[in-house]
Amino acid sequence: MPRDPRYHFRDVRREDFPLLRRWLAEPHVAKWWGDPDEELQGIEAAVTSAETRPLIVELNGVPVAYLQSYDPHLEPEHPYQDQPAGTLGIDISIGESDLTGKGHGSAIIRQFCADLFAAGASRIVIDPDPQNAQAIRAYGKAGFRFLETRHSIYGPAHFMVLDKI
Repeated sequence: MPRDPRYHFRDVRREDFPLLRRWLAEPHVAKWWGDPDEELQGIEAAVTSAETRPLIVELNGVPVAYLQSYDPHLEPEHPYQDQPAGTLGIDISIGESDLTGKGHGSAIIRQFCADLFAAGASRIVIDPDPQNAQAIRAYGKAGFRFLETRHSIYGPAHFMVLDKI
């Protein structure tokens, strides 16, 4: 894979729901997300929400990942409201298992975070499960640093941050 290929980020559309449902049911995704039907309902609700932006990541016109960004300050009682103003959170899942472990995760995150910083974000947070070593490695390669272990309604989190330089 070439270093940091260019990915295209586009808003989730209704016609993406069958693909997202399939991805959410893939073992490498389902292990870290919840019930695929419940998660898909959450994504569907996020499409019209003010605090979360659900996206499809494409490479060469082909969907390869689900990505969402969110503003914890817009969501009532979000556990990350203690972060500075200008903080955005992100979540990502590579859809197809044969695309994992090839550097796409960290490359997508580097490109997306650069876009978020260019648009005015000052800090980006991500919160993988502490047992998700593959994700933690990818986020570290993308420049994130471990801040602390957190516990919230979402469960335990290996809370990581990336600050605008």
